[in-house]
Amino acid sequence: MPDAAQQRSDALRNRETILQVAHDAFAESADASLNSIAKRAGIGPGTLYRHFPTREALILAVYRHDVARLVDSVPGVLAAHAAPLDALREWFLTLAAYVRLKHGLGDALQTAAAQEAISETYAPVTAAIGHLLDACERAGEVGPGLDPADVLMLVSCLWRTPDGPDGFARAARLLDLAIEGFRPR
Repeated sequence: MPDAAQQRSDALRNRETILQVAHDAFAESADASLNSIAKRAGIGPGTLYRHFPTREALILAVYRHDVARLVDSVPGVLAAHAAPLDALREWFLTLAAYVRLKHGLGDALQTAAAQEAISETYAPVTAAIGHLLDACERAGEVGPGLDPADVLMLVSCLWRTPDGPDGFARAARLLDLAIEGFRPR
């Protein structure tokens, strides 16, 4: 019989697997069933339901997980690009992809619990944007004093573009327009 530490480790691994598989499944179809997600994750439905007793609980956990990964990615994205502005551009396009997924889940994210989850991720997201903007400002790529909340509001148009190549191209063009407005005067 496994000890308690091994059981916790297995539970954490199962949770991470479920979240990644659910992210992928919801990206493919907002109607993905919990049973299909459990099957794709290689676990039984009971294991999935122990972690996430409802569809809404799973959707909100995926949303929180995605946002946390995106926020945590800022140092790595900055390190991977010679120009901080390129990192900012990549990060915002990734954010737009996450939010498009969220919008694809429609009614599931209109509950009070969902609004709470969205509200609790606002501060970490604006802090991440602030970190990116600070790096861009230090590099002389954007003007001083940009408000991360204003920038987030401005680029919210990115996730209103449709899925697919045309929508992604449009999002990139819109982001380029916004970035031009961020440049030093």
